[in-house]
Amino acid sequence: MAQFSRLEVVQAMQETGMVPLFFHHDIELSKKVLKACYDGGARLLEFTARGDFAHEVFGTLTKYAIAELPGMIMGVGSVTDAAAASLYMQLGANFVVTPVLREDIAVVCNRRKVLWSPGCGTLTEITKAEEMGCEIVKLFPGDIYGPQFVKGIKGPQPWTSIMPTGGVSPTKENLKGWFDAGVTCVGMGSKLISKEILAKKDFNGLKVKVQEALAIIQEVKRKG
Repeated sequence: MAQFSRLEVVQAMQETGMVPLFFHHDIELSKKVLKACYDGGARLLEFTARGDFAHEVFGTLTKYAIAELPGMIMGVGSVTDAAAASLYMQLGANFVVTPVLREDIAVVCNRRKVLWSPGCGTLTEITKAEEMGCEIVKLFPGDIYGPQFVKGIKGPQPWTSIMPTGGVSPTKENLKGWFDAGVTCVGMGSKLISKEILAKKDFNGLKVKVQEALAIIQEVKRKG
């Protein structure tokens, strides 16, 4: 069962401006990644459930977050059907992110008042998602669409909240482009939690990287 309401999740996304994305089958490594993100100031993490037995890792991570990392909001990504969404919500998912727009996932998440963020790529899909109760739309893959697409959507629909995933990197130039265009927050995966960091188990380096990215986002938002 979710520990945070969907409005609390939205607020955290708006305030921090970033959702780290991560998956690994190793539970102990995953705990250290989660702790480094938390110590760096992140208050959300999307566990991209793409491997076998991913739900077992997620369940353990969520229990760890509840016990050791107060205020950390655990969510799940790469969810492709309602059954998987229901399973992860039973394991404590506070938000559900999907690569595509699926009504069956919207129904089960709305029933439990859990935030769901579908991957959309057209104005029609975005509008449909909002009609189905979506608070923050995932723009995916972000690098294909870019900030200009976001700017174009925000013109006729200034109320739309967008989170690009893919094509987001922790540089001032990249983040400024997205936030100047009007995104609510960004999802950041391998450009933040890189293979190199994982291979070297450089968790302090990850903590610093998260701190720097969040600082850039706050600076860009202030000046925007």
